[in-house]
Parts: sequence; structure tokens; C-alpha cells
Amino acid sequence: MIIMLRPLHCLLLASAVLLCNSAPTDKHGGSDINCPLTVKILDAVKGTPAGFVPLKVNRKAADGGWTAIASGVTDATGEIHNLITEEQFSPGVYRVEFDTKAYWKSQGSKPFHELAEVELKAHAEGHRHYTLALLLSPYSFTTTAVVTDIHQ
Repeated sequence: MIIMLRPLHCLLLASAVLLCNSAPTDKHGGSDINCPLTVKILDAVKGTPAGFVPLKVNRKAADGGWTAIASGVTDATGEIHNLITEEQFSPGVYRVEFDTKAYWKSQGSKPFHELAEVELKAHAEGHRHYTLALLLSPYSFTTTAVVTDIHQ
């Protein structure tokens, strides 16, 4: 069983990396330099973008609690741009919550997960832009990120 899962896991990760690298060319004059956090989601069951997935972005406060700073829904291409501004996305720890349950219910499936969460530390090594990719199936999810120094 474990031997069979290893190739599947590699396939899922490779798909997520490809998804991350398939940035649209018609946004922001050909790149995402104005979007400090871009999200891309792929439905692994259909092999298509996962459109209309609700998500929230929270920032960790000094007391350890979380403060909601942005929310949105992916478009038909499974992407969301202009989710957060440069000013809102200051150095710190962030949590992105994907409402996977709502997505799978809209697809007529019964999901195992209520949501997928990703916590990340932004700008630990200077100002960066982040593309967060999520590969979804009803019983699993995989994430990967591309971190870009836009000043190089």
C-alpha cells in the first residue's frame, strides 16, 4: 500500500508545482508584481481549475490570536488575484483557510475535510511575493508555494 502511495504523492506534488508555474499572462500587465499573495487551486479529480472556492486570510497577532484581514473566492480559472494589498501583507505569520467543504458540496461530493489550512511566515528574508497552490481531492489536499523576490 505504501509503495502505491509514493508515486501518487509524487504525481500530486508535480501537479501542484506545474499549477504554481502556470501564471496567467493577462493579469497586471503580464505578471503578478502587484499581488503579494496569489492563490491557485486545481481539482485533482477532474484535472481542472477549482473555481469558486471561498478562502480567508488571517494574520497572527502578538497575543497568538488570529485577525481576519482578507477574504475572497477563486475565479473560474481557480485563481484569486488582488486578495491582499502590499500594506496589509506586512512581515508576520499568516493562515490561509480554504473552504474545501463548500467546494466539494457544490460539486456533488461528500468531502472528508471541512477546510484546508496553510500557515506561512511571510517576508522572513525580505520582501517577497507568494504564489500558493492547492491541489484538491475530496479526501486529500497538497500545497506548494513559489516565493519570488520581485526586486531581483
